[in-house]
Amino acid sequence: MNGKSREGIGRRTAGAALLALGLLAAGCSDRAEAPGKKAVGTLERAQQAGSIRVGYANEAPYAYLESASGRLTGEAPEIARAVLARMGIREVEGVLTEFGSLIPGLKAGRFDIIAAGMYILPQRCKEIAFSNPTYSVGEAFVVAQGNPLGLASYEDAARHASARLGVVAGTVERDYARRTGVPDERVVVFPDAPSALEGVIAGRVDAFAATSLTVNNLLARARSPRVERAEPFSDPVIDSKPERGYGAFGFRKDDPKLIAAFNDELARFIGTPAHLELVKPFGFTRAELPGSATAAKLCRG
Repeated sequence: MNGKSREGIGRRTAGAALLALGLLAAGCSDRAEAPGKKAVGTLERAQQAGSIRVGYANEAPYAYLESASGRLTGEAPEIARAVLARMGIREVEGVLTEFGSLIPGLKAGRFDIIAAGMYILPQRCKEIAFSNPTYSVGEAFVVAQGNPLGLASYEDAARHASARLGVVAGTVERDYARRTGVPDERVVVFPDAPSALEGVIAGRVDAFAATSLTVNNLLARARSPRVERAEPFSDPVIDSKPERGYGAFGFRKDDPKLIAAFNDELARFIGTPAHLELVKPFGFTRAELPGSATAAKLCRG
């Protein structure tokens, strides 16, 4: 249908055409069902298909594509596989997305879960739902060898008049920079962590801010004598207390059954020997366990 009326079409024919158009539009929704049938949600569809799509940003050690094997791996995808398998969903299909586009992509239905180690933050909780956290971690800087500007905290970057700080688009580090007083004009936003690392090497920025595990992984892979981790380093102080991030899985708010089932299995898995052994290759230890933190508490800030 091109939306234009044609001469000679009767009211009955036009009405039938409009009805057909309406049914076609309803069929475009991934949640709509034929009249009289019970709607099938994301959890049921995934269990019936035995597979589900997860969105990830290419950031080791949280979620990344292993070049040698082509396997989606990292802390979040491996936990997702273990938990979803307990729910009867054996196959996890990865959808690569820039970090800043993960929430829009989830809401648009490009994938059904964000598996990227995303921090639970009150502003994000307004848009999506989160599982309970799977880890907790602090911050770090990548700096040029010798740390020429002596940057050992976000506050140092704010105080130094010429310090340029690199962050990845859509990450909490952008918020940390703003809230610790780093002027916007001295913050350089990169699409991903490898690009930010190259920014430090090329001298585009004086430091790249990321989680301590991201920094450790980047430096181990790069093995460049031109960059190093800033030592010592202090986590950003927000509202008079040091900030620590809590990572989790993201869901659409209209998927309560999926969220509840996932959280139930997650609670039985996190902290077990099987979990700790699974995430050990990615640098996670018992020290990174989230403790008693919950999504509800973290969403309240």
